[in-house]
Amino acid sequence: MTPQKQNPLHGVTLKRIVEELVEKYTWEGLYAKVKVNSFSQNPSVTSSLTFLRKTPWARTKVEQLYIWTFYTRSGERK
Repeated sequence: MTPQKQNPLHGVTLKRIVEELVEKYTWEGLYAKVKVNSFSQNPSVTSSLTFLRKTPWARTKVEQLYIWTFYTRSGERK
């Protein structure tokens, strides 16, 4: 039994999370959901990754949004 089996983020890179969220919501929509300046002022995946890696609270919010957007309650991909 592996503890990562129930973790929907296991094996998902932060880059993939940001790219999928931007594809789903656009930069403007993502900024509306998570107020992070790197999503609104000259947004790019690179600048967002840099910020999120240095800022645990923002990374947590983005990861929670990813799970809420793309996974069901049972942990299955929508």
